[in-house]
Formats: sequence, C-alpha cells, structure tokens
Amino acid sequence: MGWDPAQYLAFGDERLQPALDLLARVPLDAPGTVVDLGCGAGNVARALKARWPDVKLTGVDGSPEMLERARGEDPDIQWVEADMKDWKPGAPVDLIYSNAALHWLDDHDALFPRLMDSIAPGGCLAVQMPRNWAAPSHGCITQTVRDGPWRDALEPLLRPAPSHAPDVYYDILSPLTSALAIWETEYCQILEGENPVAEFVKGTQLKRFLDALDEPARGEFEKDYRTRILAAYPKRKDGKTLFPFRRLFLLSAK
Repeated sequence: MGWDPAQYLAFGDERLQPALDLLARVPLDAPGTVVDLGCGAGNVARALKARWPDVKLTGVDGSPEMLERARGEDPDIQWVEADMKDWKPGAPVDLIYSNAALHWLDDHDALFPRLMDSIAPGGCLAVQMPRNWAAPSHGCITQTVRDGPWRDALEPLLRPAPSHAPDVYYDILSPLTSALAIWETEYCQILEGENPVAEFVKGTQLKRFLDALDEPARGEFEKDYRTRILAAYPKRKDGKTLFPFRRLFLLSAK
C-alpha cells in the first residue's frame, strides 16, 4: 500500500518510544554495519546514528513516499528501496534493527531464520512489532468491513494476527541464537484530539482498506469506523483519550 508520511508521523512520539526502548537494550558497543529494516521516514535511523555516529547505516523500505521524506532529512544515510520480504544484505551485518515493520510480512517461521543468517558473528537481530490485533482499534476494522456494502471488496484484505505470542518466537529463534530476550510492553498512550485513535490507525492498518475504495464508499467506510472507534475509546473527563497498545520485543544474538 502507499504510505502517507505526514499521517504516520502525526503520532511520531508515540511511534518512536518503543523504538528507543528497544535500542536501549541492544547489547552492541560499536557495530560497524547496521540496517534499519522497514525504516519508513527515517526517524528511527536518526536515533541509531545518534547512538553510533561512525556506523555504516542503511535504511531499507518499500515505500518511495517514506524514503523521499527520509532522504530529504538525512541525505548522508544510505536509503534503499526494496521489498522487505526479498531483501538481503550483500554481506552479513552487525545489527538488523526493525521497528514496527515485520508484522506486515507473513511466514515468520521462514523470515526470522533468514534474517539471522544475515547477522555476522557477535551481531544481533533487534525487532519490535505491534501485538494489538485483539484490541478494539483493530477489531473495529473487521466489524466495519463485514457489516457494510463493501464487504466483498474488502474482506480479502483481512489478515490473521500477523505477530504471534512470545513462545512462537522462542521456538523459532532459540536454535539459532547464543542469547535471546523476549518481552512485551503495553503502552498506555495518552492522545489528544477529537477522535485520536481513528487518526492513529488511519496512518497504518486502516489505510489499506481506505485505499481499496473509491468515493463515496471510502468516506462512508471511514465514517462507520470512526463512529465505532469513538465508542470504544471515549474521551476522559479532561478531554484526552487513553489508547493501550501492546508491543512485542525480540533481541537475538548470533
């Protein structure tokens, strides 16, 4: 799907915090080569560069819109447009770092071993993925798809939960790693605005469904979703909205 950097970065602080929490746990002092896989608009790559100023850093993403934004802000980083499911470095690297990207890919049983094959000895795979598909923010998408006249057009876009429980990744990674850490954090995001959860999801999961519709169906679909989501995440007395969001973290050393 096409990405809208402005919509995605409207909640830039909330999206960046898990990336920074993962980065703080990476046990590498001075990696020579780092890949930001699924780099998006480059905001995480800048944090990687700030920690390791001398590193050879490559950002990989499939969205030309996101990469255009990234290049405009950081022309010194190597930006590569490539499909994440097919990408492989020319030689093993010290760190593959992926924030909120790999859940867009299927077949993690094959994906994660392939990524570990691209890690140099002593290096590390660091991954953060949303694991929030049971929440109303995502469940309301399924309800909106199935309850409307657009069902036939949109139902094929529905996916099973793309990120799995921690034990699944333990079984995949434990035979391939010298040290493995897995944890989950639920961030209680405090959002502002009229219907902020709808705006948050519009920058990611909802967009693929909106893009599949023409007007006026697109506007009607979004209106239906926004009504459901506002009921699921009502404003507090002070006008703010709480949006709990669970994320899964993986650190796998070679």
